[in-house]
Amino acid sequence: MSQAPDWSAGSLPGDASATAATPATDSPRPPGIPADALGIQALDLEAQGIARRPDGKVVFVEGALPGEWVEVQVTRRKNQWEAAELRTLHRASPLRVVPRCPHFGLHAGACGGCKMQHLEPLAQVAIKQRVLEDNLWRLGKVRPQQVLRPIAGPAWGYRWRARLSVRYVAKKGEVLIGFHERKSRYVADMDSCAVLPPHVSALLRPLRGLLMGMDARETCPQIELACGDGVTALVLRHLEPLSDADRQRLRDFAREHADAAVQWWLQPKGPDSVHRLDADDGTPELSYGLPEFGLVMPFRPTDFTQVNPHINRVLVARALRLLQAGRDERVIDWFCGLGNFTLPLATQAGAVLGIEGSEALVARSRENWQRNQARRGGLAPTTFVARNLFEMTPAQLVADGVADRWLVDPPREGAFALAKALADLHQAALAGAQVTPTPTGEPWRPPRRIVYVSCNPATLARDAGLLVHQAGYRCTAAGVVNMFPHTAHVESIAVFDRLDEC
Repeated sequence: MSQAPDWSAGSLPGDASATAATPATDSPRPPGIPADALGIQALDLEAQGIARRPDGKVVFVEGALPGEWVEVQVTRRKNQWEAAELRTLHRASPLRVVPRCPHFGLHAGACGGCKMQHLEPLAQVAIKQRVLEDNLWRLGKVRPQQVLRPIAGPAWGYRWRARLSVRYVAKKGEVLIGFHERKSRYVADMDSCAVLPPHVSALLRPLRGLLMGMDARETCPQIELACGDGVTALVLRHLEPLSDADRQRLRDFAREHADAAVQWWLQPKGPDSVHRLDADDGTPELSYGLPEFGLVMPFRPTDFTQVNPHINRVLVARALRLLQAGRDERVIDWFCGLGNFTLPLATQAGAVLGIEGSEALVARSRENWQRNQARRGGLAPTTFVARNLFEMTPAQLVADGVADRWLVDPPREGAFALAKALADLHQAALAGAQVTPTPTGEPWRPPRRIVYVSCNPATLARDAGLLVHQAGYRCTAAGVVNMFPHTAHVESIAVFDRLDEC
């Protein structure tokens, strides 16, 4: 068995987590390729091509794909690596495609929202799967017994959530709305976006005209987009009170674009200040559905919800199939948010505990549970608790009681404290230590199965290493979830079973 790494919280190496795959041995230089051209061997997590110079120095090449031979322009030099941009493409990969969006590319002013539009979508998924497997092995010394079929969906028009920057450019005499330029804090000059829903992309130019005509055009830095089923919520951040005329302009815009069901929200200060412009504007409640479970999930536009609703529906269904919770079992949903997994679990399990760090999201999850109690068959008894999950201890884990199965869905930071507490309890049991009974008086025991949904393969790998090498689990399955097509963002799902259950 490979030696387990050091699992201290600060031990995650940043340079290792940035590499998608260890570059393979250089392939022979094809005839006619210039001597100074580089052969691209892999992609990193920023979708940059990885090459090696004859002296072994690694070169990260933006815009290049594996299998290509390119000439580059170096933009940064370090002792062991260089950063560069593709300048001449001598031999293209068969997986290279023409980007759909005119704002994508390496040109000045290019939008930085996507990084992989030049790569065939199915190849993007394959590369992300390789990223996941490489991270699990290099950082966690873990190999899943089964590689799950990737979860993938529409490659375009999928992004139902976005934070669009707004900037009034006096020299141009216009307002720009969109994502930032590549490697820049400037706002890209864009009038369409292929990854936003088509009806939202069609609003970009009209929104620019709207903001340009407002009194507050210089003090509105952002519009946050949150699409629901049948409504398009736009949250306008404004740094000074809006005039009555500006408020009317927003209403007129919504009326002119009634086909998009625009619903204006205003944010004068922090996220807690967000409120509807007009509560009686006639638009539907902002919500999304999980039809497979007969659930409707109301939310506020600043609440965390998944960017891609098509993938989210499939992800929730697969997570529950993998978890296999029974009517006689108790389940804990760690990092439960507004109940995206918790409520579906309550349609299958006997009892559910949802734990989340945000008091606001816990309140929303309780409201959503109550709202959906009327569904046919009802929902299992469910408790929601607000707690800082980055400060979990073995004692707190025992106090939460016995659960047959866990669902873990942490932010990018992962669930280190949770995995560490579980590992500490397992090590104490191996040493023969007596564990304090649970509040009900029964002996505490670890969950038989854990389904871990991750948005960061590096922290998943770190936590997987803890679970496998120190907590008594085996990684029985893992696979990627392509939540963000055309970006280098890798989401995944992994299953861990107790060794005595395998």
